[in-house]
Amino acid sequence: MRSKFLFLIAAALFWTSQAQERKLPIDTVVTTQHSVTVNGTNFSYTAQTGTQPVWDEMGKPIASLHYTYYTRNNVRDRASRPLLISFNGGPGSGSVWMHLAYTGPRVLNIDDEGYPVQPYGVRQNPYSVLDVTDIVYVNPTNTGYSRTIPEMGKEVDRSKFFGINADIKYLAEWLNTFVTRNNRWRSPKYIIGESYGGTRVMGLSLALQNQQWMYLNGVIMVSPADYKVIRVGGPVSSALNLPYYTAAAWHQKALPQSLQSKDLLEILPEVEQYTIDKVIPAIAKGGFIDSTEKNEVAENMAKYSGLSKKEILDHNLDIPTAYFWKALLRDRGGYTVGRLDSRYLGLDKQLAGNSPDYNSEITSWLHSFTPAINYYLQEELKFKTDIKYNMFGPVRPWDNKDDNTRDNLRQAMAQNPFLNVLVQSGYYDGATTYFNAKYTMWQIDPSGRMKDRFEFKGYRSGHMMYLRREDLKKANDDIRAFIVRTQTNGNSAKY
Repeated sequence: MRSKFLFLIAAALFWTSQAQERKLPIDTVVTTQHSVTVNGTNFSYTAQTGTQPVWDEMGKPIASLHYTYYTRNNVRDRASRPLLISFNGGPGSGSVWMHLAYTGPRVLNIDDEGYPVQPYGVRQNPYSVLDVTDIVYVNPTNTGYSRTIPEMGKEVDRSKFFGINADIKYLAEWLNTFVTRNNRWRSPKYIIGESYGGTRVMGLSLALQNQQWMYLNGVIMVSPADYKVIRVGGPVSSALNLPYYTAAAWHQKALPQSLQSKDLLEILPEVEQYTIDKVIPAIAKGGFIDSTEKNEVAENMAKYSGLSKKEILDHNLDIPTAYFWKALLRDRGGYTVGRLDSRYLGLDKQLAGNSPDYNSEITSWLHSFTPAINYYLQEELKFKTDIKYNMFGPVRPWDNKDDNTRDNLRQAMAQNPFLNVLVQSGYYDGATTYFNAKYTMWQIDPSGRMKDRFEFKGYRSGHMMYLRREDLKKANDDIRAFIVRTQTNGNSAKY
């Protein structure tokens, strides 16, 4: 019996030693061929998905980033064809959202408003910008399939990856390698970032230019998160939410009839002006505001937000977004509204409270995105691995110190007359609001001398405005027009 037991242990150890380790290849690529019809024109394209190392100062790999790279076939002059470099946000989010729902050649199997349908999967994207630009989707460290080397333990120097400036530094270096390997140095280049990706691409614009000597034609910020405002709080941060409250309330038919009867875009300019002229100064006065002024502002904020005047006064004019998501429909059906997209409704355990039990929109999105990205990469792009695809990866704690990204973008633009900026936002985004995005755009260049190189586009949807089919077309058309407009056509880079 003892000898049999020892034999079984030995056999188990042998097979364990022979088992394949669950590790991602550090440097590999899989290539497949596909076709898509965009704006009525069918064309073939090549998809390359794989991994490329992040090198340390000694030339050793300290991480491996997973990416997917699409190039249109039969292009006569690849050097003049633009390259779009795409990031999502988080920080800690994989580059899945814009990849499978916005700019890429495949989009989620969802309904026209962005809600999940089964069977899960993908279909052709008839509005992809692949007709005018090649695209690479990059997963930063610990997102998607990307991992540090080793994956965990004391050997991992987290300070090299997980912070605003560390993230920008290593990604700029990684992009240098990618552009060199794929012979794209002569191509016009654009970087696009969603949410925290907006902070990332603002910083990358200068890092690529001053550390890698790589000059860009355009920076595209989708629902950008500007932590100079969001995390600071105070009168400006609070007041900037009011136009979003108006938009969300209008969509949910919670405004007074005098406003509800108008189109959304008729109302918002009025609310934006009131926010700048009246709400910011009123909140700034704090407890020393005159009672007449306070009551007047509260009354108008109630009219513009769908909340009651009492609720506004009870919060001293400073309404937390979480309270708004919980309270807007409390007496109008008892639902909560979504944080990232206030078209989505949630159902809480109880009507009472100051914040929703959960984010109704993100649960819906994970419902459809997670199975789709796993299916798509493994079955259509043939990238086989047992590694888990991290929709949200372990990147905390994240070092937010020394955030100069807003000024980084200004400096990059000042140094590069070819560099233009496109900002895209959904009116119903309550996390990184559209008016916050406008405010960020205004603050990048206080002199106003470069304002003709900025462009803002708004959409009647939320954080991921492209989930709504009508806005999928509009937003891609706006990127396409931006890329075409910012081609230099042989002109010199000079003032």
